[in-house]
Amino acid sequence: MAKAIINANRSQGAIHPNIYGHFSEHLGRCIYNGIYVGENSDIPHKNGMRTDVVQALKAMGIPLLRWPGGCFADTYHWRDGIGPKESRKKIVNTNWGGVTEDNSFGTHEFLELCRQLDCQPYISGNVGSGTVQEFSDWVEYCNMGGQSPMAEERRGNGQDTPWNVKYWGIGNEAWGCGGNMRPEFYADLCRQYATYLRNYDKDHKIFKIASGASVEDYRWTKVIMEQAGHLIDGVSLHYYTIPRSESWQDKGPATGFPRHEYFSTLWKTLRMEDLIENHSRIVRQYQGDRQVGLCVDEWGTWFDVEPGTNPGFLYQQNTMRDALVAAINLNIFNNHCDTVVMANIAQVVNVLQAVILTEGPKMLLTPTYHVFQMYKGHQGAKHVESYVETFLTGEGEYQVPNLHISASESKEGALITVANLDDRNSAELDCVLSGLGQGNAVEGRVLTGGCSAYNDFGSEGIVKPTALAAELTGNGFQATLPPCSVAAFTIK
Repeated sequence: MAKAIINANRSQGAIHPNIYGHFSEHLGRCIYNGIYVGENSDIPHKNGMRTDVVQALKAMGIPLLRWPGGCFADTYHWRDGIGPKESRKKIVNTNWGGVTEDNSFGTHEFLELCRQLDCQPYISGNVGSGTVQEFSDWVEYCNMGGQSPMAEERRGNGQDTPWNVKYWGIGNEAWGCGGNMRPEFYADLCRQYATYLRNYDKDHKIFKIASGASVEDYRWTKVIMEQAGHLIDGVSLHYYTIPRSESWQDKGPATGFPRHEYFSTLWKTLRMEDLIENHSRIVRQYQGDRQVGLCVDEWGTWFDVEPGTNPGFLYQQNTMRDALVAAINLNIFNNHCDTVVMANIAQVVNVLQAVILTEGPKMLLTPTYHVFQMYKGHQGAKHVESYVETFLTGEGEYQVPNLHISASESKEGALITVANLDDRNSAELDCVLSGLGQGNAVEGRVLTGGCSAYNDFGSEGIVKPTALAAELTGNGFQATLPPCSVAAFTIK
């Protein structure tokens, strides 16, 4: 029996709700047909937003949504997406599939979506092909409450009051699709842009996020923090889990994968811990007397697209393997909430590790969705220290600990989330609660199935949470976790 200890006497602080953020890009069927169907669609909607998708995301507890990219952000000119829809410019999405983008979903539509979701918007601005003036005008258009040309233009387009958008990304992947820049060059641009992204209300200060590193490019983080850290509030980090990362052309299938790729996926996911610790160490070194947060604003699995689909649409299925990837990452973010202030899984609907898939009027919830719903009690809660005894399991060089854990405490009680990475063996858990008290009741839920199990249209309920028996002991509780499972225990 594995001993777990929850020590409420030690904490890394509050778990920022934005750690549970999501990412929506003009890519494939994420925006169009996934989120937005337009005002004339037969699919139930409100102001063009799919009712079923909005309701599902609200039930999951979405706190923040990033838009319009991704790589698309640095080719996006925001004025193309405002004003009467019949007069909006049509362009070609050169990043993703070469399809026509009619700009019917723009700033007003995105912020209407966030209003319906009751979540924070996070806008990535165009640094790669845009200008300082263009970006500055966008912030003014969204946030100016007084009299100004941008505020008057917004009012003319139907929005009287400012939206007061807080989170702004100063470009995206400036080291790659955002301009193939050197860190020194981007650091100077970041300083310039940050200077002109102004606050228009003393009660609504904006949060400026620099385009940060890819994976272990620690030099990028060092240069940005050293040269521009005094002008930003956050710096991003991008890391995708790819089973066969030796070749981007052959990443491995989303379903029907061999056992060693199940473990290579989990092994590579666990790298996130080292990346966060190492990048955070650099951020702390150069932040001075300010606090600059780490924003993991792109993460998740990246597999080969489903056979027969457009390669540029990045549509992939979502299995219990993805659920474990989500559980591991969210546990890591929880346990590093002293530095990680935001994380956005890629992407929210129909793209990469999506929480929702749609097909015409049909919608389904993926295993990853259920993990986010089971974990939502961590949002805003106090992180508490957790430890669990483990042994290594895996195949060949890919050996991983069989259990992975995080915990938090709020006025609703304590939430303990544990993943069993072993695909063949159950795990008996003896959890000791220190500083929490024994509790009067424990409630367990579990998401499980074979590591290749997934939900599909016509069989939407294959993978879904069910009750998990847990028994109170003199100093905690005991439970048995099935193989390849994610469990959540609520102590009241």
